[in-house]
Amino acid sequence: MYSNINVEQLIPVIENRSMTLIDVRSPSEYKNFSIPGSINIPFFDDAERAEVGTLYKQVSIDAAKERGLDIISAKLPEFIRAFKKIEGDKVVFCWRGGMRSKTTATLLSLMNVHVSRLEEGIRAYRKWVVAELETMQAPEKAFVLNGYTGAGKTRILKALEKEGYPVIDFEGMANHKGSIFGQIGLEPHNQKVFDSLLVHRLRALKDAPYVLFEAESHRIGKVVIPPFLCDLKNSSQQLIVDMPMEERVKEILLDYRPTEHQSECMEAFQLIKSRIHVPVAKQIEEDLESGDFASAIQLLLEHYYDSRYKHTGLQYPDSQKQFLPVGNIEEAIQTVKENLPQLSGKNKQMQPSK
Repeated sequence: MYSNINVEQLIPVIENRSMTLIDVRSPSEYKNFSIPGSINIPFFDDAERAEVGTLYKQVSIDAAKERGLDIISAKLPEFIRAFKKIEGDKVVFCWRGGMRSKTTATLLSLMNVHVSRLEEGIRAYRKWVVAELETMQAPEKAFVLNGYTGAGKTRILKALEKEGYPVIDFEGMANHKGSIFGQIGLEPHNQKVFDSLLVHRLRALKDAPYVLFEAESHRIGKVVIPPFLCDLKNSSQQLIVDMPMEERVKEILLDYRPTEHQSECMEAFQLIKSRIHVPVAKQIEEDLESGDFASAIQLLLEHYYDSRYKHTGLQYPDSQKQFLPVGNIEEAIQTVKENLPQLSGKNKQMQPSK
């Protein structure tokens, strides 16, 4: 027989990665939002779920159950085999801990495949995330990585994160680079996904002597950063990376890969074209069309992003600003490290869950 666990019991499982989490909802539900680290073995695919749901609403509960039984019976051997391939302890869940996860757990127990089932489903987990964010305190100390667009701030953060520094990667959690061009080549996360990743990262860093993150606006793509972290940003030390223009252009070319996303770059540019002096905007458009991306990027930096940054990114008291002149990304990584309190081995922090 299967066993039940509640959301409080689930949290250590997520953070210790001690069990495999299996979402049995449909692929579209899973894609929209799931528990971090989970995999998807759907009880119904999207079309099947829609069919059963229609019967439930328009005919009767019994008709929906009978059709559901027909569907799962036809693919039961394949469904069971998918679970048997997964070694170790497993937890299954659906939206409310209802029919799909109960039936899955029951069928698996009949085949001697033991799983636990999350009571009240992913809905209970989402309630836990919201409650955590409402009561969570900001870290006591932070350093904020600042600087003009293209200064390699994201690359610096990722390099330091790999070395165990207590980094909060807002853009990684949002799956968005934070500008008009920020979703190019990506599929941005929604607020539910962002909130879950953020809560677990903050919990992982609760004993860190400080945290390090990029100076983002309160909104990144589709998501909003909690006010307590925006307040922390505004009151913290700003490490301002000052990198030459040619290096910034190289970083943007590497990060955004415009040769692979030319049409998307053009579409994004149309959103800000009217804010740029007409002759310059015309030249940027021509450069994007011809593939001279280095020229287009430099013009965008000189005539749009840099002026915006001067009005917003540098509006801190001098006592909060520390300028770090560097020649390239490698020097930037080393210089930032030299301006952070060094961590002992026991203070090196865990890597964030994906």
